Amino acid sequence: MESEKTINTRISPDNQLAVLSRAEINSLLDTSQGGLHRLLRNCALAVLNCGSEIDDGKELLKRYQSFSIQVIQQERGIQLDIKGAPASAFVDGKMIQGIKEHLFAVLRDIVYVSDEIMDNPKFDLETFEGITNAIFHVVRNANIIRQHTEPNIVVCWGGHSISREEYVYTKEVGYQLGLRGMDICTGCGPGAMKGPMKGATIGHAKQRIHSGRYIGITEPGIIAAESPNPIVNDLVIMPDIEKRLETFVRTGHGFIVFPGGAGTAEEILYLLGILLSPENAEIPFPLIFTGPESAEEYFKQINHFIGVTLGFEAQQRYKIILNDPARIGREMKAGLQQVKEYRKKRNDAFYFNWTLKIDADFQKPFSPTHQAMSELDLTKDQEKHKLAANLRRVFSGIVAGNVKDSGIRAIEKNGHFEIKGDSEIMEPVDQLLTSFVEQQRMKLPGTEYVPCYRIIK
Repeated sequence: MESEKTINTRISPDNQLAVLSRAEINSLLDTSQGGLHRLLRNCALAVLNCGSEIDDGKELLKRYQSFSIQVIQQERGIQLDIKGAPASAFVDGKMIQGIKEHLFAVLRDIVYVSDEIMDNPKFDLETFEGITNAIFHVVRNANIIRQHTEPNIVVCWGGHSISREEYVYTKEVGYQLGLRGMDICTGCGPGAMKGPMKGATIGHAKQRIHSGRYIGITEPGIIAAESPNPIVNDLVIMPDIEKRLETFVRTGHGFIVFPGGAGTAEEILYLLGILLSPENAEIPFPLIFTGPESAEEYFKQINHFIGVTLGFEAQQRYKIILNDPARIGREMKAGLQQVKEYRKKRNDAFYFNWTLKIDADFQKPFSPTHQAMSELDLTKDQEKHKLAANLRRVFSGIVAGNVKDSGIRAIEKNGHFEIKGDSEIMEPVDQLLTSFVEQQRMKLPGTEYVPCYRIIK
């Protein structure tokens, strides 16, 4: 039953979708009203739900059951006919410009991926090169690729459910990055994904930087839980979580990790697993873990978990710096200079990290079914980057069970995910997840967390 205030409207695009041929419009109509319509509807609703306190995909769809979106053909292009949209996306009855741009980014990306990538024999999505090539084409089509710019994109990861103190700290770090001319890339949602962008806007304004970029990278399964915040001025929707993660590491130049929950642990394990691959040992990759002084215990837990599961070598790939935003700005600036020199020496592009080797275990989409979760290889007798890949899948499955519509429904139908492995691995996994629950990092504050998993040692 809907009790939320809603608005009906029609909008036209201001970007490249504004000028289309008749053949392109007909194709768009066929696609948007066919197999992709549900995907378009769900992603569009998530974009319009910006600023809401919902981080539950199933609950969002239930709350706005009457929401609908249709592509309408016009003489000069297209319009979106929207009914039952959340009123929070409007000011004085007019849709917020940033949200409007995000809606057409959703349309652009899901149609492009369907028409140009998935059904195109040019892209072999079973090979390492084919997947990376497809990712490059998607982000280029989304105008994420910018030539003639030096490395300056800093990816900021962290939780959507963080304390007020931690959120303010992310803004302070973003401000220091903005003052030094760095652009921000995040998962585009609230919390630690929004704070650095807000801070950077002030830093850019003070330096009279009018071309500041606030890049948001998401995917259909997570977008409802992490609706894009309107500061994002370059939004791209990747087909799945693995391609989203690869997009971060291919387009970003430096990485900062703030406190977070299962999703942040997934991102850390994904990145460290790639960096542990012998082929990537010499590649400079600035990576800083940071938070306010109160986050010291959190990062002790993360550091301990990495040490006992992936070992000392993995711990050497990052720095932990607490409560010092200015130092982080200086360290990241120096790190980006190393990236620039390395890529110049090897004649690699500044705008896309082609040199980085990503193993198939990190590229192949993982569907967190109950069977797949129970069959994960969580034993010590494997290479460290292989273990990192499987640990990443553990946390990916928990994120799905926590916030994704499909994952929540699977848990309701079949019960908890059962996660089992060597006790030397499962014990630290259990301890880390327990700490996330105790610190309310699994769901937004005020929302009771019901675990979707059971650890079997």
